[in-house]
Amino acid sequence: MANAAAGAGRITLFLGIAAVVGVLGGPLLARLGVVAPLAGFGIFALGGLLGLLTLIAALIAVVRRGFVSAGPALVLGLVVTGIFMVIALPGRGFPRINDITTDVNNPPQFVIASSLPGNEGRDMRYPGTDFATQQIAGYPDLAALKMTAPPDQVFQRVVATARQMPGWEITRNDTAARTVEGVATSGWFRFKDDFVIEVRPDNGASVVQMRSKSRDGRGDIGANAARIKTFFASLTRG
Repeated sequence: MANAAAGAGRITLFLGIAAVVGVLGGPLLARLGVVAPLAGFGIFALGGLLGLLTLIAALIAVVRRGFVSAGPALVLGLVVTGIFMVIALPGRGFPRINDITTDVNNPPQFVIASSLPGNEGRDMRYPGTDFATQQIAGYPDLAALKMTAPPDQVFQRVVATARQMPGWEITRNDTAARTVEGVATSGWFRFKDDFVIEVRPDNGASVVQMRSKSRDGRGDIGANAARIKTFFASLTRG
């Protein structure tokens, strides 16, 4: 019986170590470019699942045999599950869409994005009514930014602000069309999302429309909408 308990304890501890490796290693491997962003996220998610299993197994062991027998595994399970929940839970509740725009009826169109590495063969057109309906329900406060300055002046501010955004790379700067395209790279997992910004005239004033589209996954855990809001906030301050 003692040998069986010791064996179970070692397995639980091994699960905890594997969970730590997954939760920490997934983002690190993605950031270093060793694995693709989606693969890194998958490793991270697997680590989170192993952490939860470790926590459950360790709690059962503590109830049956006391804290000493499963203390290290319990600590690992708590830490890993906590880290995973802090990172993953904020993504809950967002619609399962990955193409967000401030104008669902006439969304800004990508021109350069389809020719970039990683976008070969992808349909860069806006998905249409289904996405629009989910976006309106999920992000009712997302809207275009109205500015009192004339379009050419606003476009200069748009370009200057876009160049200052962390992780952004401008791929198209079309003064005639008052349009900017670019790629935004996320911090740890290095996910790449394409964005396009248009400045449209509005009776001497301007309306800034933006669209942000993920390259990976069905959902975006709110990243594209957050990117648009963050950019508009920076543009307003500038």
